[in-house]
Amino acid sequence: MSHPIITLTTDFGHVDAYVGIMKGVILGICPNAVLVDLCHEVRPQAILQAAYLLSTSHAFFPAHTVHLAVVDPGVGSPRRAIALQTESAFFVAPDNGILSPILSTQTIRKAVELSNPSFHLPKGSSTFHGRDIFAPVAAHLACGVSVEQMGQELSPASLVHMPLPEPHPLSDSLWMGEVIHIDRFGNLITSFKAPLPGKVHSIQVGTLRVSPLDRTFSDVGPREPVIYLGSSGHLEIAFRDDSAADRIGVDLGAPVRLEVRP
Repeated sequence: MSHPIITLTTDFGHVDAYVGIMKGVILGICPNAVLVDLCHEVRPQAILQAAYLLSTSHAFFPAHTVHLAVVDPGVGSPRRAIALQTESAFFVAPDNGILSPILSTQTIRKAVELSNPSFHLPKGSSTFHGRDIFAPVAAHLACGVSVEQMGQELSPASLVHMPLPEPHPLSDSLWMGEVIHIDRFGNLITSFKAPLPGKVHSIQVGTLRVSPLDRTFSDVGPREPVIYLGSSGHLEIAFRDDSAADRIGVDLGAPVRLEVRP
């Protein structure tokens, strides 16, 4: 690929220079790379939130894209740095569960520990593996170096698997899930996803109970609540022209009760 694509997902934000430094490292190794900022506003250390974002985004990129994800509270510890090759893409990340949805849904052709220092920056730090290990490895992969050269091969079964929360039934008509992501607009993305376990009768989060299931925001009046299947296929709770997170006062992990009918 003459202009290989590398996506970046981090919890670094934009106040500091961390993201820019990683991009500088990548472009120094693979100057023709196209860098796509998937998200840098992941909550600090929120591994599962990053896993959700990556899992709902990677399929929309061309084949052979390199997806670089650095949400790494264990940086400098014995946790492994890894790369995966699937049938359609590469993933570079810490082995801390951030790639769990990829492990669960994709065919893994190769998994390696990034143990070959030839593809790292020299004299790396113990606190910025995004710059010293992950960014250079992603750049080398994008420019055609094989994943096998990056280090020791691993069994995919040996990697940390921390799947996204799944809803569970409380009875035939009542299911329990949780909020797994809150987007820029304050919409609550839940762990319920299509196909839903039945016809939606109502959904409750915090003190709010909403019914029925609608199609989009304009199906309700201004500042009224609405539930719908979002673009990622997950059931979402929103307020038209307002923030559901602020109005209800809930955060990531908030319990969500779904009442269904056969």
